[in-house]
Amino acid sequence: MKYHKVIMLKNGVECCLRNGTEEDGQAVFDNFNLTHGETDHLLSYPDENSFDVMQESRFLKERAESEHEVELVAVVDGVVVGTAGIEAVGDKYKIRHRAELGISIAKGSWGLGIGQALTAACIECAKAAGYVQLELTVVADNVSALSMYKKAGFVEYGRNPKGFNSRSAGFQEVIYMRLEL
Repeated sequence: MKYHKVIMLKNGVECCLRNGTEEDGQAVFDNFNLTHGETDHLLSYPDENSFDVMQESRFLKERAESEHEVELVAVVDGVVVGTAGIEAVGDKYKIRHRAELGISIAKGSWGLGIGQALTAACIECAKAAGYVQLELTVVADNVSALSMYKKAGFVEYGRNPKGFNSRSAGFQEVIYMRLEL
């Protein structure tokens, strides 16, 4: 699935949203480690990164060639400042209509509209891939992300009060959200 769009950020700077490519492996690897260390709202910590640079490059190549899954990068001034993607929940008949959305943005680029643009891009890609439902999990106290997802049309369908166990904050409630496409 191919995606490419240039947007204007709230600060007047251009941002390119495009498929991550094999050549982006190091930049995406570095962005993962940065973003996962900057906030306690993501699923994992930098030391839990299961990929090395070569694996990241292969992953990006596979996603760029996929018809049903995508990994997008947000590039500002030649630097990957965020990533987002959709991944099939599974390939069994009963669940192949569902995809999951994941997103992370470097803290220095928060509040510029990148998250909103990446979310919209993933929704567009999920529709193009034929999914019927897009799902995500968000930490309940991540007020800005929760607001952004609601604005995009996602609705809450459940909560888990001990969904995440943070190293610094203890248990975190997570909210399950879905969007019918």
